Amino acid sequence: MRRKNKYMSGAFLGWAFSFPALIYMLVFIGYPIVQNVILSFKNVNVYTFSNKAAQKFVGFDNYIELFTNPNSVLLNSIGKTLIFTIGSIVCQFIIGFGLALLFNKKFPGCSFFRGVTMISWLLPVTVAGLLFKFMFAVSGGIINQFLMTIGIVDAPVEWLLNSGSAMAAIVVANIWIGIPFNMMLILTGLTTIPDEVYESASIDGANGIQTLFRITIPMIKQAIMSVLTLGFVYTFKVFDLVWVMTKGGPVNSTQLVSTYAYRLSFEEFKFSQGASAANILFLILLVVGFFYIRLIKDDEVM
Repeated sequence: MRRKNKYMSGAFLGWAFSFPALIYMLVFIGYPIVQNVILSFKNVNVYTFSNKAAQKFVGFDNYIELFTNPNSVLLNSIGKTLIFTIGSIVCQFIIGFGLALLFNKKFPGCSFFRGVTMISWLLPVTVAGLLFKFMFAVSGGIINQFLMTIGIVDAPVEWLLNSGSAMAAIVVANIWIGIPFNMMLILTGLTTIPDEVYESASIDGANGIQTLFRITIPMIKQAIMSVLTLGFVYTFKVFDLVWVMTKGGPVNSTQLVSTYAYRLSFEEFKFSQGASAANILFLILLVVGFFYIRLIKDDEVM
């Protein structure tokens, strides 16, 4: 009986501590999601926004419109989002992994240089976006000045005004922002590997490449999965960086799902279609989240 009372008191204490967080999640996350779903099933625009009676239920018409209307760029924005996401996380992970391996070694100034690399993560994204917008500027941009100085180009390149180079510019900016995140998570995983494992591998004659692929990477598998999954989620929903640098242009060449949903809602005032685009983004990330949870559970069982 005493053990049961102790268990009940522990369970009550756990619920008591988690209850404020639960209320916060329901009010500030759950309620907006539900309202956004309801909005996507109605016909709400600038004419019907203040007239509840005129907001007719249209079912999945807004979603069908987004996928079938020739003027809609939803499918194009999904493709651009995937290009932006994959290009960013691949480069972020490779560079972050390399820096993590470097800073896992003990050398003079290690802590200082590791702290310096965190600057890009600590800066607000809007500030980083403005910084790169000025760096890629046609007139006075430091990138054009540098390329012309060393003779690679003869005239300034319109990085953000050309549909071919604009995507590359925002990918470079996002890579710079996300490198510290990858580095710190992987570095945390590296610190959990005992030194004795590396010493045993060295005694057995394993070289650096064998140690990396047979010891380091398998032992930080969970950290790598976390980095890649969280990196995908954070990058796929990026809005502020792209909006500050290009606003989805030129000619929708950098139009992501997030910027397209914003444009529909707050520039074209098609609130229901904007909500539908946002819900599509949410569903994609929800699938990725479930996939990540499934991988983690399977790894724990093994």
